[in-house]
Amino acid sequence: MTPEAFQKLIEALKSDLKIYSEMMKEVASDIMAEGFSKYPVFLATEHELSAGELILAKDDYAATFSIYASTMEELLEKKLLSPDKKAAFVQAYKNPRSFMCVMLITSSTASVAFYPYNAREQVS
Repeated sequence: MTPEAFQKLIEALKSDLKIYSEMMKEVASDIMAEGFSKYPVFLATEHELSAGELILAKDDYAATFSIYASTMEELLEKKLLSPDKKAAFVQAYKNPRSFMCVMLITSSTASVAFYPYNAREQVS
């Protein structure tokens, strides 16, 4: 994938996340409050996935990406996150009450980013 094509995907994802933000924050809070994980992760994809639970279907929101709720533990189990990357993932993980952890999954790549629930905050 060219850098330009990837940048277009990122811009589309940012647009979708503005729509989904409040719902995703609620789901992340539930994942943590119910003791499923300290590390909620949202999978953003244009395709169906066998990981996570579909919580926001792109067709329902005229969006580019559907969002699946998952956890770091499931990503390790499904081998979407390599066990040797776990420590670095935990170290990089931002406060889940302020930032959503989003893994963008395409046919050729998977990238993790932390996006603020309040889009005016700094993105990393």
